[in-house]
Formats: sequence, C-alpha cells, structure tokens
Amino acid sequence: MQVRAFLFDFDGLILDTELASRAGWELLYREHGHELPTDLWATLVGTTHAPWNPMDHLEELVGEPLERETLNERRYAHEIAMIEAEELRPGIEEYLASARRHGLKRAIVSSSTRRWVDMHLERLEEAVGWDAIYTADGDPARAKPSPTLYLEALQALGVDASEAVAFEDSPNGVRAAKAAGIFCIAVPNDVTRDLGLEEAGADLVLDSLADLPPETLFRRLGER
Repeated sequence: MQVRAFLFDFDGLILDTELASRAGWELLYREHGHELPTDLWATLVGTTHAPWNPMDHLEELVGEPLERETLNERRYAHEIAMIEAEELRPGIEEYLASARRHGLKRAIVSSSTRRWVDMHLERLEEAVGWDAIYTADGDPARAKPSPTLYLEALQALGVDASEAVAFEDSPNGVRAAKAAGIFCIAVPNDVTRDLGLEEAGADLVLDSLADLPPETLFRRLGER
C-alpha cells in the first residue's frame, strides 16, 4: 500500500474535546439532580446526526421547560475552559511533520463546523498547511457515519481511497472512513475507549498514536 494522504478527524483525535463536551452536559444534568446517561451520550460521539437530544431528555426528566439558552451558554463556557487547557494529542505533531517530510496530503474530516475547527487550530498554531478541511456544518446528511465528508476530501486531494489512511477516535468516525474504503486507525480517548472501535471496523486500534511512529506505519503498510 502506497500512502499519499493522511485524513484526520478533529474532535477527540487531534484535540481531546470529547471529555470537555461530556463534562459540560454532566454539569447541567447534576445541577438538575440527574446523571447524564453515558449509553445515550455515546450515540452522539463523532456525529451531529443522532436521534437522541440531551437537552430534550433533560427537560423530560425535570418535567418542565428549561431556560435552554442560558443553560447552553453555561455549558459552553465550561466546555471551552476545559478545551483551552488541552494541547495536541500525543503523536499528532509527529504525524503532521512526517506527512510534510514525505510530501503527503493532509486533511481534516470532521462532523463539527468549520468555525469550531478553525478556532482551535488557530489557538494551537496549526491553522496552516492543510490541503483540505471538510466539515459537516450542521448538515446531518453529510455528518459521520455517512462517508460523504471522506469522499469529498479524497476527491479534493486527488487521492484514491486505497492510498489514504484515516485517523479516528469514535465508532461513527470509523464507520464513515471504512464506508469510504479507507484504511482506518482508531485512537480512542477516555470517552470513546470502550465504545467498540474494533467492532465498528477499525483496521488498527492504538492506545496512543505515539505508540506507532509514522515510519513504522509506513513499513507495515508497505507490506500489505
């Protein structure tokens, strides 16, 4: 297998936003005397297209209308405060540098909005150098687990699926990459570690991307 492109998920993969996102909702649930159901929360990870809505659910538990705008503002502030303390996840910087050295295309493929991704990339000083950034921007038809974003990225890069490697952290992301025909490495975080990444179809699951240096990956894939 000749690798010509690395395609990275963003939330939970490049930057660990997943824990902060869950913590924001846990805060609201606890304030109202309830616990966030982790099994239902898992359906939201890696996508914006899921049948379960945590605010609707909390309102049902409370039994009366909630001040949604106020609650979302507090949740978002709590989430951002946590995320701003985060840096690139281990191994990401090495893979980005390796892609530059080898002349590989680099893309971000995310179910989030472009504004969200750009905001964090700028803080991390990683806003430049990407060959493509594809985001769902609130369109559930394009969000993972649909392969649409991956297929769009491959077309923009001029790369065949057999020449790309996708890096994901969630089952929804893995399913999207595999549906697009891409070799997928799953690197879970504390939120996604027990969500069944192998069952979702990941070709390889790592505790950390730092556990597999890029040159070792190239050698392994060269033997395929």
